[in-house]
Amino acid sequence: MADRSGAAHRSWLRGFHQPTPGAPRLLCLPHAGGSASFYFPFSKALSPAVDVRAVQYPGRQDRHSEPLLDSVQELAQGVFHALDERDGTPLALFGHSMGAMVGFELARLLEAAGRPPAVFFVSGRRGPSVERTETVHQGDDARLIEEVTKLDGTHAALLQDEEMLRMILPVLRADYRAVETYRHTPGPRLSCPVVALTGDADPRVTPEEARTWSQETDGPFELHVYPGGHFYLVAQQQAVLSRIEATLRRPGPGTGAARPRDPRRNRDAGGTGATGAAPAVRVSREPWRTR
Repeated sequence: MADRSGAAHRSWLRGFHQPTPGAPRLLCLPHAGGSASFYFPFSKALSPAVDVRAVQYPGRQDRHSEPLLDSVQELAQGVFHALDERDGTPLALFGHSMGAMVGFELARLLEAAGRPPAVFFVSGRRGPSVERTETVHQGDDARLIEEVTKLDGTHAALLQDEEMLRMILPVLRADYRAVETYRHTPGPRLSCPVVALTGDADPRVTPEEARTWSQETDGPFELHVYPGGHFYLVAQQQAVLSRIEATLRRPGPGTGAARPRDPRRNRDAGGTGATGAAPAVRVSREPWRTR
């Protein structure tokens, strides 16, 4: 039986700042090897107008003693069971890389339960219908380190610390196994809006592959391409947050209204040196509409 206890909620979900009552909720799902704390800058910048929550997958940080999960579907089910089905707060999803795939399966579960997301932001990941043979999780530790270094998702100093590597490598391997063994299964298309974001120099996804997310929804679709690689959203944090905030302010089914941020907050929203540069490309399949 699914664990609906408060303990399950606390173990899977993290909140960093107190939101305004009634604020729309943004649930953020981390990348492979990532943790909830990756989204602390999002919460700092968007609060209190947006209630930012972040997922903490098992096997890392304060959940390091728990068994790792190496299936996208299992991760999605864990998040789904941690959500309070009685909470009627509008829920938007944001998933980066592996988090986009977990978010997709989570969105499917929410739709099947009659609780579709207000909007689904997918970042740094090709659409689930685009399959590619990848075997990084089967390689040795050096191969895994090489891959992570290439994507620049982990600070180089961490990869040179043997003690830290002993903690990180099992998590990375399990997450890469989850992503690389994932296979898209046919099912109903989502009804919620999907907003795809990606970097123009991402070695793992092209803008054309990001555009295939449009095949997964009957709702509105947008594609925004920013300067940068796989972790474009760090350097382009201000622009990405502005896109999220603007989207959440649009009227739509079940959405709330996020108040504009104080622009002065951008200067200390996590110390990323965000430029706030506008997206290089914007593609919209159809106008945003209320359904």
